[in-house]
Amino acid sequence: AIEHIEKSIIEKAFSKGWVKPEQILNRTGKKIAIVGSGPAGMAAADQLNKVGHSVTVFERAQSPGGLLRFGIPDFKLDKSVVERRIQLMEAEGVVFKCGVNVGVDVKADELRTEYDAVILAGGATTPRDVPIKGRDLNGIHFAMDFLSANSSKVQKLKLESHKGEKIESVWATDKDVVVIGGGDTGSDCVGTSNRHGAKSITQFEINLKPGPIRDLSNPWPEYPFILRTSTSHEEGCEREWSILTKEFVGDGKGNLQALKIVDIEWFTEKDGRKSFKEVENSERDVPCELALLAIGFVGPEQPILEQFGIETDVRSNAKANLKDFKTSVDGVFAAGDIRRGQSLVVWAISEGRECAASVDEFLMGETTLERKDASMLAI
Repeated sequence: AIEHIEKSIIEKAFSKGWVKPEQILNRTGKKIAIVGSGPAGMAAADQLNKVGHSVTVFERAQSPGGLLRFGIPDFKLDKSVVERRIQLMEAEGVVFKCGVNVGVDVKADELRTEYDAVILAGGATTPRDVPIKGRDLNGIHFAMDFLSANSSKVQKLKLESHKGEKIESVWATDKDVVVIGGGDTGSDCVGTSNRHGAKSITQFEINLKPGPIRDLSNPWPEYPFILRTSTSHEEGCEREWSILTKEFVGDGKGNLQALKIVDIEWFTEKDGRKSFKEVENSERDVPCELALLAIGFVGPEQPILEQFGIETDVRSNAKANLKDFKTSVDGVFAAGDIRRGQSLVVWAISEGRECAASVDEFLMGETTLERKDASMLAI
């Protein structure tokens, strides 16, 4: 309900022409570099620009927006929504430099020398793989590469990934498609494959099938582990749970032909850990010419963190706490998935705004930007 209200308000404002670029009259003389133009980077840039800092956002992809532009399909998020916000920010003074890969085209030391502060907001873009027999066959793709290729084509952009790398056009037309992974990204692959005109679409999930309501072992405020059916699923898709993919089967010519799968049974070990075992006599092959791996991300790409000399946590994320978002390197901050790991867009936006307040305070000694724990309304 809150989401619908907020959307309705801003759409009404744009339609009436009420949303106009703000004039930033007083500039502080401070320069900030933001690496990554996804939701965290954009949120931080918007806030810092409004208090008078000069903000430059570096993006290695061909256009700004990150996950919002290349990861989320148009049928869920029309790209005009992203584009109008970027244009608004540019009109207010934010500079976007696209096609610039920080760490390659521009070195970390250069940014630290030229700018008063740096925010790393590059996301968690290293995908989790399925290292089993047949992984090198043609027809097996990471979900984000598939979605990026589709988004680039829909937007009439160069055929590049969300990482700014050239990729092949991946099309699901008349193919037996299997999506491995049951989350939102997997659902987006289902919806996209439906629009391509796939012959069949099946989605496998290794976990148990959730129930319609929370289990007692999954209380609030934990994320609710309940069955979710998206509009993509409703458009047409077979869904199976407790499935383990054991092998990618080829046709003898280097192309994917089928998946060898097996049913699994979950149980609790004596020490309380969840584990599973294969169900006897359940192994079988299912037709598959296009396999899409949508099983999440293992963390941010390490080369850029290593070049900045950033200390990482046990999950290989940039180590920075929620209080000030400072990394182990003076003047370098981290926000969004690069800090917290794979998460939601709303969390990325939230962290970007909170990080902006910390950067402003770092540069100016104090900040007027709103914070969750220090609302201007409470003063």
